[in-house]
Amino acid sequence: MSGSKTVQVKEKKLEEISGIGPATAEKLREAGYTDLMTIAIESPRNLAEVCEIGESTAAKIINSAKEAVDIGGFETGDEILERRRSIGRLTTGSKALDELIGGGLETQSITEVYGEFGSGKTQLCHQAAVNATMPEDRGGLNGEVVIIDTENTFRPERIAQMSSAVGLDPVETLKRIHVARAYNSAHQMLLVEKAAELAKEKPVRMLVVDSLTAHFRAEYVGRGTLAERQQALNTHMHALLRFGDLHNAVILCTNQVAAKPDAFFGDPTRPIGGHIVGHTATYRVYLRKSKAGKRIARLVDSPSLPEAECVITVNEDGIRD
Repeated sequence: MSGSKTVQVKEKKLEEISGIGPATAEKLREAGYTDLMTIAIESPRNLAEVCEIGESTAAKIINSAKEAVDIGGFETGDEILERRRSIGRLTTGSKALDELIGGGLETQSITEVYGEFGSGKTQLCHQAAVNATMPEDRGGLNGEVVIIDTENTFRPERIAQMSSAVGLDPVETLKRIHVARAYNSAHQMLLVEKAAELAKEKPVRMLVVDSLTAHFRAEYVGRGTLAERQQALNTHMHALLRFGDLHNAVILCTNQVAAKPDAFFGDPTRPIGGHIVGHTATYRVYLRKSKAGKRIARLVDSPSLPEAECVITVNEDGIRD
C-alpha cells in the first residue's frame, strides 16, 4: 500500500541520509528542515547557506533525500483525477459566496482574500475556522484549525458568538482552534513548520494566515529589498501549499491592499505581494464594503471559474447571505 510507504518516509531520520552527519542534521532541524520532503525540494544554494556547507555537498544531500522520498515521477491524468476526488469543500456561511468560489473553500488550495481595513477579511477567517470544526454533512471538515495571527486580530469572543449561532458548543469549538501570534516574518514562516508538527498529532484541516503580507511589507521597505522580500514570500507560500497538500487542508490567507500609490504598485485596490502571491494563490477574492453591513465579494482569479461578484452580510451571527 502506498499509504504505509509515506509513513516510512516520514519516520526515516535525517542522519540516515548520505552526507548528513549529526552536526548538519542539527542545523537542518533548527532551520526548519524537519523531514526529507522539505530537503528534497530545496535548492542547493539555499541549503548550502543554511547549513554552512558547499553547494556540491548540498546537491548530494538533496539527491539522496529525493531518492528516499521517491520524488519527481510523472502521474497519469486518471491518477490525478482520483486524487482530486479527495478534495473537500468548506462552507463560508454564505451560499452565494460558496457558489462564487465553486462550492466553498477548497482543500489543497490557497484562497487569498484581500481588501481594505474593515472589509470583513478577519470576520471571514473567524467564520471559516468555526465552520471547519463542523461535521462534513453540514459543510464542515470535522477537523482542527491553526490560525497564524500577525496583527493581533483573533478574538475568542467572536468565535464563541459564531459557534452559538450555528448550534455548536463555544468552549468545545475554541478547543479545536489553535492560535499563534507571529511577531515578524521569520517567526511567521517558522509557525507553518510548527503547524506541521501539530498536524502529526491532531487532524488539522485548515490553516489561516491573517494577514499574509503585513510583516513582509513592514520589514522589507523600498525598492532595494523587493527581490529579497519576494523570495521570502515565495518560500512561505510554497510551504503553505505543501501543508495543504499533505493534510488535505484549506489554506486561507488575508492580504492588504496598497492604500495609496506606493513604490511598487500604483492601483490603490491592488493586493500586496505582486506576482508571487498572485500566481501561488489558487483563488483570489476581493472584499469591499457596501451599505448597511453588506460586503461585495468579487472572484478575481480562479483556475476554472469566471470573474463574478456576490453580496454577503457580516452580522452578529457571522457571515451570511
